[in-house]
Amino acid sequence: MRLLHRPDRDSTANPESRTLARDVDVARSRFAQARGLMFRRSIPDDYALVFPFESAETRWLHMLFVPFAIDAVWLVDGEVTSVTRLAPFVGLARGEADTVVELPAGAADGVAVGDAVVCRE
Repeated sequence: MRLLHRPDRDSTANPESRTLARDVDVARSRFAQARGLMFRRSIPDDYALVFPFESAETRWLHMLFVPFAIDAVWLVDGEVTSVTRLAPFVGLARGEADTVVELPAGAADGVAVGDAVVCRE
């Protein structure tokens, strides 16, 4: 599975996609979503953890027990609603989303509100 970024949802303006991650895990269970990246020492540069939810609402992320910075991307129907870099241990952020993606710090550089981010097999 790959995580792809298209810089503009309007495919006629920019049909090119870039790969944000090739190693993608999906946190489907409540336990997996609650644990997230906690207690890991690091994550690979080409990694993403995707949190799918049934509906769009305010979703919170925290960095408790996460010793490395990450980029977080909040999505509604594949459209980016927020992008934030979270600091190790103390980071806290929220955004409107039906899907949240966690990536290594720097992986979401160039991703902006209104862009498209999607998982593909």
